[in-house]
Amino acid sequence: MSIAPTLNNSTKNVKRRYVRILDTTLRDGEQMPGIALKPDQKLKIALALEDLGVDSIEAGFPITSPGEFEAVKMIAKEVRSSEVIALARSVKEDIDRVIDTDANAIHLFIATSDIHMKYKLKLPPHQVIERAVAAVEYAKSHGLIVEFSAEDATRSDPEFLVKVFQAVVDVGTSRIDIADTVGVAYPSFMARLTRYIKDSVKGNYVISVHCHDDFGMAVANSIAGVEAGAGQVHATVLGVGERAGNAALEEVATAIKFLLGYDTGIKFEKINSIVQLVTKEYGLVIPPNKAIVGRNAFSHESGIHVHGVLNHPLTYEPIDPSIIGAERKIVIGKHSGRHAIVFLLKQLGYEPRDDIVETVLKKVKELADQGMKINSKIVEDIIKEVAGVR
Repeated sequence: MSIAPTLNNSTKNVKRRYVRILDTTLRDGEQMPGIALKPDQKLKIALALEDLGVDSIEAGFPITSPGEFEAVKMIAKEVRSSEVIALARSVKEDIDRVIDTDANAIHLFIATSDIHMKYKLKLPPHQVIERAVAAVEYAKSHGLIVEFSAEDATRSDPEFLVKVFQAVVDVGTSRIDIADTVGVAYPSFMARLTRYIKDSVKGNYVISVHCHDDFGMAVANSIAGVEAGAGQVHATVLGVGERAGNAALEEVATAIKFLLGYDTGIKFEKINSIVQLVTKEYGLVIPPNKAIVGRNAFSHESGIHVHGVLNHPLTYEPIDPSIIGAERKIVIGKHSGRHAIVFLLKQLGYEPRDDIVETVLKKVKELADQGMKINSKIVEDIIKEVAGVR
């Protein structure tokens, strides 16, 4: 029996599920140190996220500033097909500010770990539950869809976490969020915790997971949570966010679809364009080896890999790059083999004679061994020198 992950849409042994995507690029993502977006920039990104097909757009934290309030209000007015949700602490002042934006959903949170309750909130556990319940009841009385996050959930006592979640579900919370606030979870732990919450909290609700990348496991933890029963993932484009960032939307969505075989609302062909927009507005540089959207994600230099890809792309690619609006690249360099040179010669309109192929390949490797970075112009000049210009 094969244990290979699912890589297509015709999954036979996996029950089809729909997983919601809550994008928090404009809230948690903007908390990335040094980032401050103007309302019109946030609106531009929000409209692109709506076009991408995310289920919920966390537009911001309205209480933080007049500009933030204005941005959330603008987004709530313009966005139609995605839910617009705004963040609030479990206090009346914050909730009122969200109400005034006309957002249709609210993301309430309160800390539930011992360290947060003792040193930040300075509240005993029973008062934390009381505050959470009062906040949910007040938001619900104003017609808001409520998502409730237990801040620092992964460092909270699991039994207390169940008490908090059960209390807010009992008063009408639609979604409960397991927040790995400081990124200390790992996949098997996140799966166990998600399953424990799902089995212990009774009622009609959706479990969310919100994972930070402090140990580089935000995406893996998110996928583990989904496998264990979470019906929604919080993510940001390119993983932008506090400290080491959040789970990257482009990685989470493609993994849910092409590894787990579950459905999302994401229009995958639009991923590349939203990445380029966020890169521009946030002033970022994407690492070349960034999964899914880095320039090397579908680039091939190694001779063995190029040979395989030219015969059948899936030999060395997990998905067709066109699915996400990207292109496959055959790169010539030190590790190239004959097949890459033959491919390039044909592209440039030259006859791939053996003598030409061998000479070009030898010259490329000689230059690369000297530490030269080989680019397309250098290779084309070598080919013209060896084969002559037509």
